[in-house]
Amino acid sequence: KDNPEVDVIYIVLPNGMHAEYTVRGLQAGKHVLCEKPMANSPAECQQMIDAAKKADRKLMIAYRCRYEPFNREAIRIAQSGDLGPTQMILADAGFNAGDPTQWRLNKQLAGGGSMMDIGIYALNAARYLTGQEPNEVNAMIYSTPGDPRFKEVEEHVTFQLRFPSGILANCSSSYGYFHQSHFRVMGTEARLCMDPATWYSGLRMWIERGSTIEQKDLPEVDHFAAEMDHMSDCVMQNKQPLTPGEEGLRDLTLISAIYEAARSGKSVKVS
Repeated sequence: KDNPEVDVIYIVLPNGMHAEYTVRGLQAGKHVLCEKPMANSPAECQQMIDAAKKADRKLMIAYRCRYEPFNREAIRIAQSGDLGPTQMILADAGFNAGDPTQWRLNKQLAGGGSMMDIGIYALNAARYLTGQEPNEVNAMIYSTPGDPRFKEVEEHVTFQLRFPSGILANCSSSYGYFHQSHFRVMGTEARLCMDPATWYSGLRMWIERGSTIEQKDLPEVDHFAAEMDHMSDCVMQNKQPLTPGEEGLRDLTLISAIYEAARSGKSVKVS
């Protein structure tokens, strides 16, 4: 706090601690890079945004995939019209959660289960691949009965998003199966596939058009270095981060709607 050579704090604590330590960092006069999910609730996200504005400091959420070449190129292609108008997004993310004593399975620390931790990748991808914000969600949740890992948080979530243009997204998250991470952008003329889509390395992307498959070879970068470089540029050049606090708030608002849709069994409108 009292070291003037420290300009930025990177919050990598469990989700339930993000809001407190982000606000404390901002109040200490530091810029903050905070891991995703931004916090446990939209209200906490707003508290963090307000604290950044009051302190006149930068607040960036660490959506690392927004800063690496494969996902950036997928966004460009999906929104360029090269695939034809997008009709549907398919996005799945999951892994086997393992140790039942880990903090990710503690609701107070994690805020939720697979949806908060890994499902947010599928949710965020659906948003950045379309360049739109969904206005309606549906969802279902299931946890294996008697599994000690899921006493407090959910195991599986499937959720659907409707976008204003008519694009539909079908997405899932899981803490119960072998690691997977893939996206599909379904256009009228071609489809773009990424599998794996969000791993730290080894990402693959290809485009299927008619009877041809075009593999995309792009340079691999350190995702964390890329996002930290962006944060540094924003601080030194006084620019708004690509993934500011408002981006984290939007995801938490949608996650809250997904949980509500699963509880109620009804579609939830999102403004």
